[in-house]
Amino acid sequence: MKFANLHVSRRQLLLCASAVLAAPAAAVAEDAWPRRAIRLVVPFSPGGGTDIVARRISETLSQRLGQPIVIDNKPGASTVIGTDIVARARPDGYTLLLSGSTSYSVNPALRATRSYNPSRDLAPIAIVARVPLVLFAGSATPWRSLPELIADARARPGRIRYATFGNASGPHLTGELFALAADIALQDIPYQGSNQGLLAVIGGEVDLGIDTVASVAPQVHSGKLRALGIVGAARSGLLPGIRTLAEQGLPDASFDAWYGFAAPAHTPAPVLARLTHAITATMCDPALQAQLRAQGMEPVAIGAAGFRRQIDSEIPRYRALAHRAGIVTD
Repeated sequence: MKFANLHVSRRQLLLCASAVLAAPAAAVAEDAWPRRAIRLVVPFSPGGGTDIVARRISETLSQRLGQPIVIDNKPGASTVIGTDIVARARPDGYTLLLSGSTSYSVNPALRATRSYNPSRDLAPIAIVARVPLVLFAGSATPWRSLPELIADARARPGRIRYATFGNASGPHLTGELFALAADIALQDIPYQGSNQGLLAVIGGEVDLGIDTVASVAPQVHSGKLRALGIVGAARSGLLPGIRTLAEQGLPDASFDAWYGFAAPAHTPAPVLARLTHAITATMCDPALQAQLRAQGMEPVAIGAAGFRRQIDSEIPRYRALAHRAGIVTD
């Protein structure tokens, strides 16, 4: 799977300041909002990749908006719990969502019944970062390479377990895509969030996991986890010696993750314009860009139209892939 829509060149990042200057006048003139703290719902546990990017961006964004941004972690149900909170919130700009593609495209593609519809209930604001995922194993497992894992999985179909943060989550889809590409059968085990899944792999409750490089790399460097392959289009600077799954002969297992801001549908246009202006300016900040890159993330600034195109392109693709992989959801 390609991620071309979200590729941002150096030239594009240098030009983002021009985009800020070209923002609608209404965004700059609008001063009635915000007048109090803003709640930013993150549908993941503290400490994971999404939480990291939320806290890094919020520090700079709050300065531009002149109000505190309070992170509210609401993990569970493959991000449905936190996402639904925002979808049902009052559309006044004081409750926002920062989440990944699980909320915006994976859940809508894989879950026939869910409490929210991103096209109906959310107003996309901007995609702000893309991040590679990594397939990893616990240090006590016997596999030192991807071929060793695949050979063992073929000898013991359905016996090797991997952690997800819920049925129809991004790691669930990614794990099944990997299994389909490698012609193996794995058993998915759901956990509440990223940290719980990491601890389960470290503790030997399950054998494998798929998570962001930002979350996994410190545990790899400490020897608690073993990285087997990058699940994305390119290698990560945090784990430079780890080849992509495509490089290891599994191009169909590639999956790129990203993070985006959204508000409840029907949020007033001047508020959305002010948010777009502030978020774009925030993502132009060199210090923030350096912080995100140090976490293995690539800062981007994709506006609402591009955000919606990304969702619209991913949902049918993920639905078809889920059908091929035999993922069954409620």
